[in-house]
Order: sequence, then C-alpha cells, then structure tokens
Amino acid sequence: MELILILGPMKSGKSFELISYFTPLQYTDIPFKVFQSAKNVRDESVWSRNGVSLQAKKTADLSEAAEGDLKVVGIDEIHMFAESDADIIEGLLKRGTKIIASGLDTDYKGEMFPIIKKLLSMGPKEVEYKRAVCEKCKTPDAVYIQVYKDGEPVLEGLPSVIPEDGSYVYKPVCRKCFLKK
Repeated sequence: MELILILGPMKSGKSFELISYFTPLQYTDIPFKVFQSAKNVRDESVWSRNGVSLQAKKTADLSEAAEGDLKVVGIDEIHMFAESDADIIEGLLKRGTKIIASGLDTDYKGEMFPIIKKLLSMGPKEVEYKRAVCEKCKTPDAVYIQVYKDGEPVLEGLPSVIPEDGSYVYKPVCRKCFLKK
C-alpha cells in the first residue's frame, strides 16, 4: 500500500500531523492502531504541543503491528525503534497496510537514524519534512536537535536515542546554529 513519513526536529508539528491522519479514522470501521516506542517515557499517548492527543499502544518493537488485520498503522517516535523494525513495516506494506510514521530524522550529532535510512530506501509515497523555529536565532528554519547539559552543547558520547530524564535540554536549531564535533 503506502508509506508516509513525517520527519523533522522537535517542536515542528510532527505529532500534530500524525494525529490529524488518525482522528477521522476513529469514526470509521477501518481497523487501525497507533504505536509508540516504549522508550518514550515523556508521554502516555501521542501528544502535540497544540493541545491534542491520540491514544497509542506503547511497545518495545513493532511485531504486534503485524498481528491481526490492521488496514492502517500509525507509528509515533519512529526513530526510537530498532532498524530491524523496518522489516516489519516492509512486510505490512507488502500486505497492503497503509503506514504513517512520524519522528526525528537525525540524532543530536546530525546523523540520520538507521531506521529512517531504511524506510527512505523503501520509496515512501510521501515524505513530509517539518521545520521548527531555531531556539538560538529565532528563524523558522530549524532542522536539527541540539542537546545541552548544564548549558553546554553535547557533541558526542551519548546514544542516538537519549532518555528524557531531565538531565538534558533539547532545542531545535537551524543549520547555521547547529554545532558538530
């Protein structure tokens, strides 16, 4: 069927876009489910800073998405899933399931997440790149996430998916303001 990716930095409206795809489905007989990585400890549902939310099933991997006969599958925080979960997504697509996934495209070092690379190689029907306001220069052109600890940017030494435990501050930044090692 079709794969739609909604990618970009935090605070860019990715979750709001995902919610907008699924809200109307709640009033149909179309079998669907939205999944969210269990690594996301910040939210209990898909939540947008615009104040809307959508129920999601927390899961460590996407194997449950392949069970049953879902016609549409949503995936929030796709970057938090393992690269191997892309194989499950590919199997669902071959079965005719529509997949809509949202998440970050790059990590704090500006490197693309492995699962995102693999999904892009599947030839998505649509890739919507969202942008946020750069929290340094205030231009509406942020494409990266900069991670800070104690007011200083962290440039190395962390895993790609960093737990949001309050130790770090995340800021969307533009290409000009993004710092790399």
